[in-house]
Amino acid sequence: MKKLVSIIVPAFNEELCIAELVRRLKLVFEANQHYDFETLIVENGSTDRTWEILQQVHAADNRFKVIRLARNFRMDGGITAGLHYAEGDACVFMTADLQDPPELISEFIKKWEAGYENVYMQVSKRVGTGPIRTFNSKAFYWLAGKLTDNRIPKNASDFRLLDRKVYVAVRAMNERNRFVRGLVAWVGFKSIAVEAERPERFGGESKAHSLKVIDLAFKGIFSHSYIPLKFITASGVVISGLSVISLIICAVFWIAVGVPFAGFGTIVSIAVLAFGAITFMLGIIAEYLGLIYEEVKGRPNFVVAEQLGFAKSGSN
Repeated sequence: MKKLVSIIVPAFNEELCIAELVRRLKLVFEANQHYDFETLIVENGSTDRTWEILQQVHAADNRFKVIRLARNFRMDGGITAGLHYAEGDACVFMTADLQDPPELISEFIKKWEAGYENVYMQVSKRVGTGPIRTFNSKAFYWLAGKLTDNRIPKNASDFRLLDRKVYVAVRAMNERNRFVRGLVAWVGFKSIAVEAERPERFGGESKAHSLKVIDLAFKGIFSHSYIPLKFITASGVVISGLSVISLIICAVFWIAVGVPFAGFGTIVSIAVLAFGAITFMLGIIAEYLGLIYEEVKGRPNFVVAEQLGFAKSGSN
């Protein structure tokens, strides 16, 4: 009996990419005829013709199943929806814009059959990416590595193949602040990287705007690390210690020499510095409170509006 590979593809306003995505995935299916494939395309609240095109794709080939979400739940919400429906012996996460080259799936499968349970694309080069986006990526991976004990490898993409035991473990996590890459890293299992260039998107406009990317990066870091909170404690200890030392030095100086001037400027400078430090620390605490607030509400990670190709329904 052939093994089944589920391919999860979130798609938001990708009308220009769907036809080429389907064509290239079919070539992958033909190149790996010892496996069965199902492609779960998650229509993520698009406002263009993506849903209409996906209906036509499913009607022509029932290996392409479609989950239409009630609104946009972002990339990680789309992946989570796909995981809810996946039934394969392994599953693949990839984007619809073809920046994740489908042909790499064949290499993923080879590594999987060699015993690896988490096979991911490690980006060796980003083609057509601007300097700001490149800087954001480098800064994120550096910071995420430092704050998560290097659980998130440098330049690791969401494009990956997971063995069933891995994706079932990730699927069982009901966190509301989803950073799937971090969840996969947290569960562990035997992993290996496959280096490849990340090409330009095939068509349409990028959805990875700087502010959205930065917001996702901070949520990912705060969801998987307590180090920022420890930083607050350490900062408080350091500032308190410096204050005591400064007070002793000033007291000795005043006794020996006297007070040469009123020191208004110094007082104001120290007050402003202290206020800035406190505000920064309160900001970190506020981020964690926001994450806790989302978890406490317990709202679903996605809501399904329609589906094509299977009976399973609902939200999670």
